[in-house]
Amino acid sequence: MLLKINPLKPESKLIKIAADAIKSGELVAFPTETVYGLGADALNEAACSKIFAAKGRPQDNPLIVHVDSIKMAESIGEIPKEYRQILNEIWPSPITVIIKKRPILPDSATASLDTVAVRIPAHPIALALIKEANTPIAAPSANLSGKPSPTEAKTIIEELGEKVAVIIDGGPTFFGLESTVIDLDSFTILRPGPFTPEEIAKKFGKNPKVYVAPKNVQKPISPGLKYRHYAPDKSLFLFSGKPTELAKISNGLDKNFCIIGSNELCDSIYNKRALKIRLGARDNSYEIAKNLFSAIRSVDKYEIEFGICETFSDNGIGLAIMNRLGKACGGNAFSNIDQLKKLIKINHI
Repeated sequence: MLLKINPLKPESKLIKIAADAIKSGELVAFPTETVYGLGADALNEAACSKIFAAKGRPQDNPLIVHVDSIKMAESIGEIPKEYRQILNEIWPSPITVIIKKRPILPDSATASLDTVAVRIPAHPIALALIKEANTPIAAPSANLSGKPSPTEAKTIIEELGEKVAVIIDGGPTFFGLESTVIDLDSFTILRPGPFTPEEIAKKFGKNPKVYVAPKNVQKPISPGLKYRHYAPDKSLFLFSGKPTELAKISNGLDKNFCIIGSNELCDSIYNKRALKIRLGARDNSYEIAKNLFSAIRSVDKYEIEFGICETFSDNGIGLAIMNRLGKACGGNAFSNIDQLKKLIKINHI
């Protein structure tokens, strides 16, 4: 069932339909300010298991639980006293915290960990849905595991279809990248997102560490740490040098390929074999972030052999942009034409 709901003034009758589905143990896709989530009653073991089945998600990849208040957050996890007031001030927002879970949560919601990832989303539809369902809602992004997260309802319809009982169309999401995840115990950003390290330092009064994943993560406590993410089927390569050098390399290639980059980079490429996928102005990081997943997702729709991605500043939300690009490219980066040729050969292109 597809429900088109006003993102600013959600219609209560339509929200009730979606909330009743949650209460019945069904899956509901809904918008947040970051990306669309695939939701289920976080207190229902069987319902949470449906999320993993629909997405093809590995069982050890924990879910983020969405709540509508500090009170509901504290019903499922233990918020450290020193952070309660801060979270009360900054939530709702695109920041997820890792805290010790309470026994009420089933293992399927937390991948059998003793912690839970929880946040209050800053979206009227998401908040209305949680309130009407009167239960915490576990909700990873509403896509097949490994694919870019959806920023529009039409993507969910195409990718998950009848696996979801109700899909709420609330228009495009605002940020376009998933929430920032921070482990409060070690005060470490596990997944960068729209809530930047600079904002965290200002709000919490101390600088967070930024997690650097080892090659083999055995037991991830947050989504986005262990498995291949955000990638299309076609190979993507990340250029680590200056845009002017990338333009020179791109203009000399004799293959059909795409460029995912800023307007400025795309304007400098005249190679007719290059498909240009524009993310926005180079100095507008939030525009680039908002368009990133739809750009990556579009790669497989074109008759091209591979894609090349521009590198951006990692300041502010740029840290999240580069995190997603690095994962989408599977660590395949180059700084000159010889390195690119090796990557093309390795990937049998």
